[in-house]
Amino acid sequence: MTRLSPAAAPAILLGFLLLGVSPAHAQTPAAPASADDDDTRLRPLEPDFTLINLPTTLPLPVHGGNFHLTHRFNENLRRDDFATQASNLFGLDQGATIQLEYRFGVLKHLEAIVSRTNVDRDIQFSAKYDAFHQSASTPIGFSAIVGVEGGNNFRTRRAPALGAAVSRTLANVAAVYATPIWAHDTLPGAAVTQNTFYVGIGTRVRVVPTVFVVAEMSPRVSGYAPGDAEFAFAFEKRVGAHVFSLTFANSSATTYGQLARGGNPGALYFGFNLARKFF
Repeated sequence: MTRLSPAAAPAILLGFLLLGVSPAHAQTPAAPASADDDDTRLRPLEPDFTLINLPTTLPLPVHGGNFHLTHRFNENLRRDDFATQASNLFGLDQGATIQLEYRFGVLKHLEAIVSRTNVDRDIQFSAKYDAFHQSASTPIGFSAIVGVEGGNNFRTRRAPALGAAVSRTLANVAAVYATPIWAHDTLPGAAVTQNTFYVGIGTRVRVVPTVFVVAEMSPRVSGYAPGDAEFAFAFEKRVGAHVFSLTFANSSATTYGQLARGGNPGALYFGFNLARKFF
């Protein structure tokens, strides 16, 4: 082993400084990233980026993608008897409310989302920032949400929304969520602007490793609150990167503004969600 002379030490130190690297850093390897901060890892209790309509705290890796299809048949299962429902194939003959959504990982923990619904040709642009996830030192996960939607392909009735998603997993069985959302101008066209603040609550319970029961509700706390609060429940199956849900809801709402306007009293609609991850 060659021994450096004392005169060489200042020159070596100067070289480290010119390169912007301290001697200690040069000798110590970088610490590996925490597994809790790895956006690509499988989170068994969070198979999807939504419960049924409400957002979750599931992160999307940088440059990763996710496609989501929401389909709600227009047959009110509480209105007709079983024979009538069966003759309509439980809504298949009654048309449907459909939303297409795609989200993309822009930066670490930051995803951009765009969706379009065939009702009013509503387009919603939104973003979600996953500030932190539940870990041994952090009891909850937290994501910040911002969005704006507009009718007629975003030409009219533009309405912003602000909110957050807070999550907590319980043992290896369930995940629970609280999603406070403020939606602006939830009664478009009125003489006075109406806003709505609601707090979505929901849970996903694992029955077997890849099968879940999901439920959510979005009670309004203040502001414009017509009809009943939106509620929905579903039976969900994850197969690899796919997630499929059979859903039942009192509304075909999917955007933040639509959820603020609530569900239809005495209504229950059958449908499904289909999601596919690309990472």
